[in-house]
Amino acid sequence: MAYAIDLFCGAGGMSEGLIQAGFHILFSNDINSDVQRTYMNRHEQLGLHQGINTYFHRGDIRELNGFMIQESIRNLEIFQGQEMPEIDAIFGGPPCQGFSRAGRRDPNDPRNMLFREYLRVISEIRPKYVVLENVTGFTDTKFYGFVGVTGQRYDDGELTPTILRKEFELIGYRTLEPKILNASHYGVPQRRNRVIFMAYRNDVAAPVYPKAIYDDENVLTITDAISDLIRDSNIRNQVHIQDTAFQIASKEGRTPDINGNRIHSNGAIYNNEISTHQQIIAERFALFREGEDGASLRNRVMTEGIDIAGLPALIAHCSDKMRMSGQEVVELFNNGNISKEDVDILLTKKNIRTRLDRTKPSATVMTIADDYISPFEPRTFTVRELARIQSFDDSFEFLGKRTTGGLRRRVEVPQYSQVGNAVPPLLAKAVADEIMKVLERSGRNG
Repeated sequence: MAYAIDLFCGAGGMSEGLIQAGFHILFSNDINSDVQRTYMNRHEQLGLHQGINTYFHRGDIRELNGFMIQESIRNLEIFQGQEMPEIDAIFGGPPCQGFSRAGRRDPNDPRNMLFREYLRVISEIRPKYVVLENVTGFTDTKFYGFVGVTGQRYDDGELTPTILRKEFELIGYRTLEPKILNASHYGVPQRRNRVIFMAYRNDVAAPVYPKAIYDDENVLTITDAISDLIRDSNIRNQVHIQDTAFQIASKEGRTPDINGNRIHSNGAIYNNEISTHQQIIAERFALFREGEDGASLRNRVMTEGIDIAGLPALIAHCSDKMRMSGQEVVELFNNGNISKEDVDILLTKKNIRTRLDRTKPSATVMTIADDYISPFEPRTFTVRELARIQSFDDSFEFLGKRTTGGLRRRVEVPQYSQVGNAVPPLLAKAVADEIMKVLERSGRNG
């Protein structure tokens, strides 16, 4: 049996992949109560029971230490009267907002320092292998005034990978060069790049990064992932011929329970509620072509024109704002040469959405539901559709609020965020499989 710890575990995407690869997760940690509910509910479903054969600790990693973790594991019922086993691997993805290229990058963001805490826990537990997952912006983030786990001081402007490799060396680990992996190359129907950093203790064999099983010309698409979930039966009958291998695996389950049995969804489709869009919003969504973002749509309307006949809410809105008849509005937008002001009335000034292309993998799943429009229907994606695109099993249920907004995002992690923040399970499995291979080889070699 190979034993693992999952830190910054979130709703459990990394853990799903670890379990699929054959690891038993003895300890996991996250700071948020929303993800705790989802994570522990799933682990109960898998036969991983708190205090019996696993332990989840909710709290800040800065308050964690190796002794606490070891005591939590030592006190599990399965180890009563036995010595605590050695930890084979620690996996974790410190929160990425401070590293992300998607937002404001602040070298002094306190979240950037959480990877130092990750290193500290590793130095106290001393597992055989370590995996750190993060966004690609992690590779070119610079630190100023950084002091490492052993007290080593680094020059201002030092890059994160350089610091990491030196830190691991100082605590007795060798490292592989960080590598950016594209989730779509590992069976995930999503173009999601993540940097993976692997380290291994000086006394164990080196792992390798997983080889891609798909190339860019041969990857799973949005249709492969979710065509069976299309709500409109007329559209579904046109698009969905039969369940794909990916859809079948999603329903039958990829993650085994403690007895090795996969959990079939048995027809239950959790988290599949559709957002209720106002008619005018749905009609605006219908204006997008597949693969088109808001800027491209705006440019097309202004240069080519667009047919809005059959979109009564939009026609009525434009008629009212432009003081024209409905027929005049339709003719105006049909003819092209539209002014910026008229386009603002039709589309609104702000439109950052993209309608995804059914023939391609999804773009990176985000934490806000409004970013993407379904290629099949004029609406945003459901939580379940995005979970499928992330490669979660259908039997995995996300708990808590479906979405939230404003300042509540600072403390709440609703279902959409739980999905968007997760490591795709099949990507996690690909990495964990490689560590399992070296563990099995070393076991056979005595």
